Parts: sequence; C-alpha cells; structure tokens
Amino acid sequence: MNTLIAIAGLGIICLIAEIFNLRKVIVPITIIGLLAVLGLHYTDYSVLGLETTAEQTKGLYNSMMVNNGYSKAFTSLFILLTIFLIALTPHFQREHKSKLSDFVAIKLFLLTGAIAMVSFGNLAMFFLGIEVLSIALYVLAASNPKDTNSNEAGMKYFLMGAFASGILLFGITLVYGATGSFNCDAIYTAVRGGEVPSWFFIGIVMLSIGLLFKIAAAPFHFWAPDVYQGSPALSTATMSTLAKVAAMAAFFKLMHDLNYKVPGTYTTIIMTAAILSMTIGNIMALKQDSVKRMLAFSGISHAGFMLMVFFNPPAMSGVLFYYAAAYALAGIAAFAVLLYVAEDKKGESIYNFNGLGKTNPMMAAILTCALLSMAGIPIFSGFFAKFFLFTEVLKTGQVAIVIVAVINSIISVGYYFKLILAMYNKEATTETSKVPAMYSIVAIIAILLNIAMGLYPDFVLGLLK
Repeated sequence: MNTLIAIAGLGIICLIAEIFNLRKVIVPITIIGLLAVLGLHYTDYSVLGLETTAEQTKGLYNSMMVNNGYSKAFTSLFILLTIFLIALTPHFQREHKSKLSDFVAIKLFLLTGAIAMVSFGNLAMFFLGIEVLSIALYVLAASNPKDTNSNEAGMKYFLMGAFASGILLFGITLVYGATGSFNCDAIYTAVRGGEVPSWFFIGIVMLSIGLLFKIAAAPFHFWAPDVYQGSPALSTATMSTLAKVAAMAAFFKLMHDLNYKVPGTYTTIIMTAAILSMTIGNIMALKQDSVKRMLAFSGISHAGFMLMVFFNPPAMSGVLFYYAAAYALAGIAAFAVLLYVAEDKKGESIYNFNGLGKTNPMMAAILTCALLSMAGIPIFSGFFAKFFLFTEVLKTGQVAIVIVAVINSIISVGYYFKLILAMYNKEATTETSKVPAMYSIVAIIAILLNIAMGLYPDFVLGLLK
C-alpha cells in the first residue's frame, strides 16, 4: 500500500509542478521518484518479514492488499516499464509542452491501477485497479484531439471497455452471491469446501470474458488493431506492454486465487481462446503493411501463448513473469525505434523502414533483436520464455496445444523477418535525421535487459520465490 500511495503522490506532485511552471524537472524528478519507490517497495517487502509461507500471503488493510513474491515481481516490472514510457514522453510530446505534466501523471495513475491488479486480496480492490488502469488508457488513446483516428480509437476503446467492465462486474456479483464474500481467501475456502452453487462458475466465466477483452485475446480481440493504429504511438506502446502484461498477470492471479479446481469445460474455453489468439494473430499479422497494426496482431498472438499458463497454474507463476518481462522489454525496444521512424518519415508503414540498416545501423540492430526475441530465437529471452512455457505445458499432457504453439511460432517468423528484410535488403528513399537521445537510451537499455534475461534466466525466475 505504501508503494501505491507513493506513486499516486508522485502523480499529484507532477500536476502541482505544472502550476509553478517547473516542466523541465517533471520527468527527471518522476524517474528518480520511481526508482526510489522501487527501493521502497523492496524495503516494505523485507520489513514484513516474509520468511514463511504463512507470512507470504499476509493480507494488509483487511486483506484488501496482499504482499508476496508474485506481487513484488510484477510491481517491479510495472515500475520499470513506466520509467521507460515516461522517459520517452518529453520528446514525443514536444509539441504539447504545456500538457507534459498531464501525460506523465496519467501514466503514474495508470501504474497505480496496474499494481492494484496484481496485489489485490479482495475483488473490490481488483475492480478498482482495473478501472483506474482502463480510464487512463481511454484518455491516452484519445490524447490527440486534432486527429480523427485518435478520436475514433478513444471512442472504440471506451465503448468496448465499458462493456467489458460491465461483464466483469456482473461476474463479481455472481461470485459474491455464490460465496457471500469479496475476500479471495474466503472465496477459495468456500470453493474448496464444495459449498458453492453452480452459478459460481458462471461468474468465473464472465470474469474470464472481461479479462480476455483486456488482454486482447481472440475472439475478443477485434478492438485492438484499430485502437492500436489510431492511438498516438506512445499510447500504443503503453497498451501493448504495460497494460497487456498487467491484465494478464491479474487474470492469472484471479483464477489461481479463487479456484480450487475448475471444471474441464473451463480448460476447454481457455484452450480455444489460446489457439484462436495465436492463429488469428499470426495469420492477420502476415498481411499487414502498418508496423503498428502488425505489432497489434503480434500482441494478440502473444496473449494466446501466455494463456497456456492456465494448464498448470501451480508451476506457472514464474514462467508467466518471465514471458511477460521478455515480451514487454522487447516491445519497449521495438516501439522506441518505431517512434523514431514514424516521426522521421511521417508514417508507420513497413515501407518507411526500408534501408534503416544502412542509414541507422544501431536502431535497426535494436529493432532486429526485439523482433527476434518476439519470434523466439536464441539467445534472446523470448526463446527461453517459450521453451519454459512449452516444457511445463507438456508435463500436463497437453501435447496438441504445444504443437499448435510451435507451428504459430514458425509462422510469426514470416512477418518479423518481413520487417527485418526491409531494413537490410531495400534501399532507403530519404535520408534519416538524428535519433533523439532518449529514444536511443531506452531502446538500448530495454534490449540489453532482454538479452541479460536470456543469459541469466534463473535470476528472473527466482524473483517470485
């Protein structure tokens, strides 16, 4: 809770700084503040004395919040991703300097929602977190009021998100009606004791539908390509990395905390969503000429891969964190390059990336590494993420879905290499300008962290212990 209060306070400080015309110090102070909050988060975690299993699930504030290895690891990842996104903000919003504090504060409030989504011990806190995150994303999607595409993206996202939130809330009411509690421990105890009526699982399915929308998994993915393409590029980066990972982490925690044993039909639902997401995402990505739209479909396919963690939840929390971190860091690096190219060439088509390997070798190399990680090529962490994931799923006997996942991984190489070949095999039509320093710094750090995760996977997997 101290972490949430500190981040929310930092967001308020950003808004106050605008009153005193301190725009130049907003981003540096925010980044330093987030690094301090990261240290505070680990200090709080240590002070609680989490040496035993019983203490690891200790609830705070009447069990509204729970501190354990899962929340610690994902909170740290969310803070790191937010630092990257905020570092990219000043140059991207250079034409809207008077609104810089607004954009930074919105990202900080979005971060508080994401942290609440992985630290909740009560369904009320879960819903509060997901709504805080969603409202911030609606604003960011429509943050370019003079662009009709941004207005359309914001309206589509808002309408679809409102319906998804309604389904989530209906699911929560059914769970409450079946168990008489919003507390996750009490719900788990009731389910384990066999005291819940059949409509409890209807509530679980409705919660799943709402969260499948939030992670843009098929068949609830239809909003993502249009919203990703219409939103400002930095907002798209936020949706594709921080928001998607937060929703997936909350989905896994929710299903793991509430269910002692789910019916086989629920596993079938998840399997269907995973296969559809991987297949539709990859096939549609092959046909795209817009890099933002291609990354949107790529994100849909990765949502399908991450859904495979539900086949063996007790052993999958570390694998999910590793996969989410690998995907998000590669996404941040890719979008840092995309921001530069889109700004320089006034467009996000693959055509605009032609010859980048000759005109700007460093940015082309970073984008290549990010795409290779997403495709699952060694030595990048994306390869090990898929390897660990497939290994654990095979232990459950689900051979068919692993075969489908491997085939989809091969298909994904097609559209990733389409962009890579454009950078190295085609001639640039115009000269490129100098890369903004912060774009380079963020891209380099993100891809180096991605490679380091691939070289030292045990360190990352150990964060959840």
